[in-house]
This record gives sequence, structure tokens and C-alpha cells, in this order.
Amino acid sequence: MASFSWKRNLVVLWIGTFLVSMAYSVSIPFMSIFLETDIGIKSHLEAWTGVVFAVTFLSGALIAPFWGSLADKYGRKPMMLRAGICLAFCYFLYFIVDSPYELIGARILEGLLAGYIPSAVALVATNTPEKHMGYALGVISTSSAAASIIGPLVGGVVSHMIGPRDTFALASGMVFVAFLICLFWVKEPSFNRSTAKRSSISQDLKVAASNRSLMIAFAVVFVVTTSVMVLEPLLTIYVQKLGSDPSSASLYAGIIFSSVGVATLIAAPWWGKHGTRIGYEKVLFIGLLGGGIGNVLQVFFHSLVGFGALRFGYGLFFAAVYPALNAFIAERTDPAFRSRAFSLNQSSNQMGLLFGPLIGGFAATQIPIPIVFALTGFVLLLVALLLKVPKFSISRDTASEKQAAG
Repeated sequence: MASFSWKRNLVVLWIGTFLVSMAYSVSIPFMSIFLETDIGIKSHLEAWTGVVFAVTFLSGALIAPFWGSLADKYGRKPMMLRAGICLAFCYFLYFIVDSPYELIGARILEGLLAGYIPSAVALVATNTPEKHMGYALGVISTSSAAASIIGPLVGGVVSHMIGPRDTFALASGMVFVAFLICLFWVKEPSFNRSTAKRSSISQDLKVAASNRSLMIAFAVVFVVTTSVMVLEPLLTIYVQKLGSDPSSASLYAGIIFSSVGVATLIAAPWWGKHGTRIGYEKVLFIGLLGGGIGNVLQVFFHSLVGFGALRFGYGLFFAAVYPALNAFIAERTDPAFRSRAFSLNQSSNQMGLLFGPLIGGFAATQIPIPIVFALTGFVLLLVALLLKVPKFSISRDTASEKQAAG
């Protein structure tokens, strides 16, 4: 215990979560190409792609509380090991499938067995000293941001050179390395299995429901993730409408995607550190406010350069949101309940990942894309303002709520 270093653990966990995020970024964005060129889907490609994406988010949202319960009983590191080896196996299944139905089955399996990153976040939140927790959660969130910048570029090159199917083999290897990193170098000194208890999912839901602040945080996670995913499928289309040549639209869209990731890399640790000092609810409010204004302003920018710059500015503020929410969830839950809290948080996130693209795709057929940007911005602004209303404030504590989560 004396030799444990939370900073060393953070670095190791960052590398592991970066590799898992990279595995996703180098392969999954090219799923529609894989369906068309390797699986042979020639009609209703968009519908097949939507189903293939959605089933993972749905199954993941349903099973996450179960894995959270096991993590609080047996430890977060064992759950990371389980998720790592299972996820590596699922990516290998993508590499060998020959029909869309086999692919859907593998995607459902991935949703049911994944959970490496939520377990890593819970481990960081539990094994980092309280005064450094905001900073550590900000740092760990940059692993996904870094992967979102590098991954699509690497995946695009690999997919072009050796085909989209082989990117899944590469992804499987990346996750297996993340599994080995966890096995040999991740430490979990604070976990005491002899005193841990396993509860049922229904009990966990009752405990979470009794924690008003926690439920509001879950609702914010769902709304925020939905707002992000409403826009994500529309960005490439919008870039093309701004005047980009169709052949280079994906390149410019990738650069604009990356600008948000670069902003997150720069800003997330800074926001995390300041959250510890001024309070996570204030940082969350600023992040939602800046993100909302950034989305609304996108209505008025009609050049690629202006749009990209605005997305970068949006990213600088929005980088505050997820680290603040994660730190707040950790702060308002007893360590014995923390993995279950983060798993329920993952369920909220997965439901946002599921509904966001569906809402965005439908909305874009009814109204212009800039108006979709504005509406998502107004939703974020509304959430930010509601958090200032005493009835909806997540900062209203709580000692009893935290005890209830134990």
C-alpha cells in the first residue's frame, strides 16, 4: 500500500483507456463501408448501419448495472480484465463474420460484455486522493479525446491499405494490449473484498433513486450525450453543404471532429483542477453554458474555417462537462457504491448514444441542419439554467443522500 502511486496508476489507466478508445476509433467509423464491401449489403445500407450501431448501445445500457454490482463486490480491476478480454474477442468476431446477422450478434455481445472504460473511471475516482480527483478525472477523459483525433486518421489509412475487415483485427490486438496493461500494471489498493457486498440491480436502482443529486446527474448525462450524438452524424453532411467538394468532405469533417478532440485535450485537465477548487457544479454550469452558446452560434457561420474555429471554441467549454459530471458522481456516492453509480451513469450515456442519432437523422429530414444545431444549443442552455433552479440543483446536498448510496 505504501508503494502505491495514484499518479502512476493514472498514467497506466490512461494508456489502457486510450488503446480501447483507439480500437473503436480505427474500426467502428468504417462500419458502413465494411457492411457494403465485405458483408455485401447493397440496399438499405443506412438502415443496416443504424441497427448495427444501435444494438450495442441498447444491450450495453441494459447490462451496465449488473457489471457495476459485480465491480463493487469483486473489484474494478477484475471487471476491467473481464471487459478487456471479452472486447478483444468481440473485435475478432467482427474480423471473421460473413453475414449482417452474425455482425449484429457480435455487436450485441460487445454491448453485453464491454465496460473497460467505465471501470477505469470508477477505479480512478476511488483510488485518487479527494483533492486530486477532479484533475485525475479530467486527465482520464483526455484519453478518449486523443483517440478520437488519432484513431480515424489511422483507421482511414489502414482501411484504405488493407481493407476495413482487417481494421477489426488491429482493434482486437489493441484491446488485448490494454488487457495486458491492466493485468500487470493497474493497482487497486483501496478495495477490500472481504467487506464488499453484492446487491441486486433492483436494490441498486432504489438506492440511486433515493439520491436526488445522483438522478439529476444521470439525467444531465443522458441529455448531454443525446445532444452530442444528434449532431455527430450530420457534421459530414453539413461540411459538404458549406461548400466542400464531396470527395474531400470526409477529410474536412475529420479535421472539424478532431478540433473538438484537440480542445478537450487542452481544456479537460484544467477544468478538472478548477472543479476541485471552485466546485464541480460551477464548472458543469460553465461548460453547458459555453457548449450551448457554441452550438447556437453555429447558425451564423457559413464558412468551413469559421465553422471549424467555432467547433474548437465549443470544445474548450464542453470539455468541462463530462469530467465535472464524473467527479460529481464520485463525490456524491460512497466508495462502496461507486462502481454501481458509474455503471448506471454508463446506462444513461448509452441511451443517449442510442437515441441521439435517431433524433438527429429524423430532425434533419424535417428542418435545416443549422436549426438542429441551434435547438441542441438551446437544450444545453436550458439544462444549464435549470441547474440554477433550487428544485433541480445538483449542488443541494446531501449527507443523507451519500449515506443512502452506501
